[in-house]
Amino acid sequence: MTTAPTAHLLVEAAESLFAAGVMSHSGHANLSARLDGDRFLLTPGFVRGLRPEQLATVGLDGRLLDGELRSVSTEIIAMHSAVYRARPGVGTIIHTHSPAATAFAVAHRPLPCRTEPMLRFGQPEEVPVVPWGPRGSDVSVRGIASVLADRPTTSAVLLANHGLLVFGPDPAATAHLLVAIEESAEAELAAVALGGAVDFPAGALAAVRSSIARAAS
Repeated sequence: MTTAPTAHLLVEAAESLFAAGVMSHSGHANLSARLDGDRFLLTPGFVRGLRPEQLATVGLDGRLLDGELRSVSTEIIAMHSAVYRARPGVGTIIHTHSPAATAFAVAHRPLPCRTEPMLRFGQPEEVPVVPWGPRGSDVSVRGIASVLADRPTTSAVLLANHGLLVFGPDPAATAHLLVAIEESAEAELAAVALGGAVDFPAGALAAVRSSIARAAS
């Protein structure tokens, strides 16, 4: 199976995150895309200026099958594998230290869904917090798996004292959701100065879905 089309889409998703201004000062992130039931592509330890041929192919069992990875990426193979195992429909995973979302992670506060982009792009519920564990450790991976089991419809989690993990059907959709979550986190923090953010009215998700359906017909 050729990896080229998927690799190009993953690189485009990484570029879109920088263009949207949702990355941390360091630009730290790792992205992956499922190739089949047993393999996925993974960024090599950097994403700024990434090229398709630099992506590594990794097995869900943790083995490096092709390419090279820095130690900073080998630590997170288990994190990506855990999500792919728990969610067969997930095609892409993106982890960043996006500043506003990371503020919620550091505060151990779930991020409410109070902006329409979150409704539209796949997170019509709060983003839950995974308890802290050392990066890539069994504690961290078990925590992610446990939250995904408890919250079967969430498409993102906050990693306590660490950052944001978002997953979706393909690179573009996952990047769109990550941008929506970071913008929502920014809005939540800004709304504090105005007395605090307000929940959607009942039926908001159904209304948005109806609007999308009308526009597509």
